[in-house]
Amino acid sequence: MEFISQDLLTYCELHSEEEDPLLKYISRETHTKVLMPRMLSGHLQGKFLEFLVKMQRPAAILEIGTYTGYSAICMARGLGEHGKLITLDINEELETMVRNFFEKSGLNHKIDYRIGNALETIPLLKENFDMVFIDADKSNYINYYNLIIDRVNPNGMIIADNVLWSGKVIVNDGQKIDKDTQAILDYNRMIKNDPRVESLLLPIRDGLMFARKL
Repeated sequence: MEFISQDLLTYCELHSEEEDPLLKYISRETHTKVLMPRMLSGHLQGKFLEFLVKMQRPAAILEIGTYTGYSAICMARGLGEHGKLITLDINEELETMVRNFFEKSGLNHKIDYRIGNALETIPLLKENFDMVFIDADKSNYINYYNLIIDRVNPNGMIIADNVLWSGKVIVNDGQKIDKDTQAILDYNRMIKNDPRVESLLLPIRDGLMFARKL
């Protein structure tokens, strides 16, 4: 996942807005108590998402994959007074921890946190969205996209995380491709070829694919 040196990463962090105490606390708790803490968005990506929301000014955001709530809090901080973020996750074991983080953030009034299978929950949503952030099981990225694309407003964005998959998207001849890597390759190819969107893949952290609805 690390595409730049630790020294350069540290330099970027030192010259960015500092990670505040709550986000540091969420990061510590995640690394201490939760499996696969590398799934956390982290300082620079979190701040990037917050900046993006502040610039885009979406009225409604959908997040698919809450994990421990770090990215949801970052995006909710960028929302305007009447903005709303719906965040979906299937892991009910983390619910108490995540709701506690949301309570501490003071953003409960902007965050609608729902536990359940997103493939079943998304069709029940009544809202249209200006921004969608996909950071869940890679095998269903295309399914999530197909479920939500018609619910994204013109000029809205669908952002998918982990689209460089720790560099595994660079495949050599004869190399065996695992299921998740293939899912990411298929997703990236689909976005690039979808005439309904404009695509941009950025090497931020583990890769972010932007699809802007035309």
